[in-house]
Parts: sequence; C-alpha cells; structure tokens
Amino acid sequence: MSADQPLVLVVEDESAQREVLTYNLEAEGFAVSRAENGEEAMMLVDETAPDLIVLDWMMPNLSGIEVCRRLKSKPETRAIPIIMLSARSEEVDRVRGLETGADDYVIKPYSVVELMARVRSQLRRVRPAATGERLEFEDIVLDASSHRVSRGKSELKLGPTEFRLLSTFMEKPGRVFSREQLLDRVWGRDIYVDTRTVDVHIGRLRKALTQFGGSDPLRTVRGAGYALG
Repeated sequence: MSADQPLVLVVEDESAQREVLTYNLEAEGFAVSRAENGEEAMMLVDETAPDLIVLDWMMPNLSGIEVCRRLKSKPETRAIPIIMLSARSEEVDRVRGLETGADDYVIKPYSVVELMARVRSQLRRVRPAATGERLEFEDIVLDASSHRVSRGKSELKLGPTEFRLLSTFMEKPGRVFSREQLLDRVWGRDIYVDTRTVDVHIGRLRKALTQFGGSDPLRTVRGAGYALG
C-alpha cells in the first residue's frame, strides 16, 4: 500500500456488499481495510486509523450507530469522516445518524457512483493532496495533480519523500505532527523506518523550500514534532 493512498475502512456485515464496496473503492485508487462487525472495526481503527470509514448501521451486537458514537467521542478518532449506510430512510433515522456524528448518510439501496462521489468529497476535506487538489500556504503552491511545487515565482525541485512531507504539512497548516505520525502518513503504515529518518528528510525539505531565499516556514516543536507555520 502506497503512503499516498487514502485508507478507507469498510464496515459491513454482508459479505457481498463488503466485496462490492471494496472492489469499487480500490478501482478509485483507495487502499481498503474491511471489518464484518462493529467490534472488529473498533480494533482495526485502534491499530491503524483510516482516513475515512464507510459504516453500515444495522449490524449484530455492536451497531454502526454505536461505533460512530464511540469514535466521535474520542479525541484521537473524532476527525475521521464517517459515511453511514442504512436501509432506514425515515427522516428521524437520518437525523439520528447525523446527530451521532456521521458526516454523511446514504440510504440503501444506493448508487455506487454516487457513494464514490461522496467518499471523494469527504476525502477532499481531510486529505486534499491525495485527491489531486491544489494547496497554498503563504507563497508556497503545491499542485498534487501535476506533482509540482513553487514558491513565489520559482519552481522547487523536491524528491518524492519531501513532496509527501510537504503535502502532509500543507493539508493541515499549523498542526504539529509527531515523527511517528509523519512516518505513518509519508512512508506508509506497513513500512519500518527509523524516526531519525524523518529529521533527515525535514532537513532536505527545509533546504528545498529556502533554495531561492525566503524564511524557513517549518517549525520544530521541541519534544512534539514539526509543523508548517
């Protein structure tokens, strides 16, 4: 799995529906993890936080609505977008799903094309660079679709790792990322890299960003990590 690929967790107890969702999400270029019940979903989120969750409401034991409530009540998982799938079409059910914290609500049977559009819409909000968006911070412009970065009127030459680092920072300006979070986002969830490697690439990124002048926009937060701005 590439570190550039957003990870979508599909939580669906019907195997046929799970396979259809997985196939279509992978065809869209997303990495997919799967859970067939609420308990398994909570375990997977604890192991590796996904970028988005497609969550079925009606599941035995731990329902989708309860999974949503638990995830949205925890600070470390609150920001993960959740698209709730449900055969319940009554307005009161939709309101209940959204009030529990779901970011979107899709009624079964649904159009796969429409669902994929909703997935992309939610991911644009949390991982804009991964969906090919153009990001700007002060005089720095990152065009994810053409893989180009410029500062002022000068185009910058960045290696692939430095590009992914900058993308991560520009998606959340001001947010402090720990070395472990950067390893997870930039190098990938299944790859072991020493945390000191992060410092080396941060140094290279700083050099690239200031090669034509200008102040260093990256901030080192002692004991915590790095931030843009």
